[in-house]
Amino acid sequence: MWETLQEWDKTLFLLLNGVHHPYWDYFASIFTGKEAWGLMYASILYVLCKNFDWKTVVLTTLAFALVIVVADQLCSSVLRPCFARPRPSREPGIMEIVHLINGRRGGAFGFPSAHAANTAALATFIILFFRRRWLSAFFIAWTLATCYTRVYVGVHYPGDLLAGIVTGVASGAAVYGIYRLALRLARPAAARSLVERPAGMAHPLLVANIGLLTVLVIGLYSLFLWQTA
Repeated sequence: MWETLQEWDKTLFLLLNGVHHPYWDYFASIFTGKEAWGLMYASILYVLCKNFDWKTVVLTTLAFALVIVVADQLCSSVLRPCFARPRPSREPGIMEIVHLINGRRGGAFGFPSAHAANTAALATFIILFFRRRWLSAFFIAWTLATCYTRVYVGVHYPGDLLAGIVTGVASGAAVYGIYRLALRLARPAAARSLVERPAGMAHPLLVANIGLLTVLVIGLYSLFLWQTA
């Protein structure tokens, strides 16, 4: 059964990875990078500072960091060594036909995807924290788009990403539960009120707007790179 699923996964990967274009090469390579999203991460910190006292901001920022650490280490240090599944970019028999960007193959193993886990964990925490429909829709779309770029650049099978999403959602939900417990024990009711009733939180959609602006900038910059190449 496992071998059959792997073959289906490989077939789907080759189908998706085989559709590419120079413009999307630039777009995917930038979109999948962590550096491109620095302004969006900064906007989250800005929203926290506008709504909470500094102690709650520090506690919440630590929770955001913990989300990434838990998801990343669970994939990289616990699950990957257990499954030891090669990335498609290092899989004998198909690695020669995988479409790569700038020759980047990634590490030896790719199941589950730490990139997908980190993204899904952060998105889950944000969805549970802000509880805004449009913000949730943006981060779900952001997670799925990020996962697709990992197939596009040739470093993950779809199954790697699905497992990463499951790991990330579980990590994000677990850390959010711990965060709520820590907030209840460590902070007064006034500091907890916006977390418990986030409808009164100011500027939450700024995060989604900055995210959409980032996508637009990536698209325009990719177009510039393609046209001037």
